[in-house]
Amino acid sequence: MRKLLRLMLLAPVLLCTANLAHASKYSDTAALFKQAGESAKFFSHSYAYAIFPTIGEAGFVVGGAHGSGRVYVEGKYTGDSSVTQVSAGFQAGVKAYSQIVFFEDKRALDEFESGSFEFAAGASAVAVTAGASASAGTSGVTSSASGGEKDATTAANGYQKGMAVFTIAKGGLMYAATVAGQKFTYTPRLKE
Repeated sequence: MRKLLRLMLLAPVLLCTANLAHASKYSDTAALFKQAGESAKFFSHSYAYAIFPTIGEAGFVVGGAHGSGRVYVEGKYTGDSSVTQVSAGFQAGVKAYSQIVFFEDKRALDEFESGSFEFAAGASAVAVTAGASASAGTSGVTSSASGGEKDATTAANGYQKGMAVFTIAKGGLMYAATVAGQKFTYTPRLKE
């Protein structure tokens, strides 16, 4: 009976600790991007951003990627987001990376929140915390390279259609020459 009582008394503390750890992964990832090359300057002049601490990707001929994130408008947490990608082509391996999407203005954020997605054809390689990629899609041709946690890379120089995307490789080994479609979902945060 004493063990059950102790567990009941500790449960709220454990839940609060788990919630703080969950929140810190977002602030820790934002801190990495604030210290990482080109991405740092976007925090001061973007309208909003969506941050994904970990996106996991795996594939062998057919592949997929998924990650959960949060959306911040003027630094305030306003909603939850997820990214899902399905790819087909020559690919093998697994990798993980962090991603941030900056929105130049409200129009760009509204487009993101609507759930629209883009198809792209690309080739990429990621090994441990270094990566390089190139893609051609509906928004144009892009390329990037990441040397590690201190070097976030962008899919474009500045905003493209009101958005700028940066990634930091976390680990893994994957080769891919694929056609992929990436889709984002958005759920507004309930007001407290």
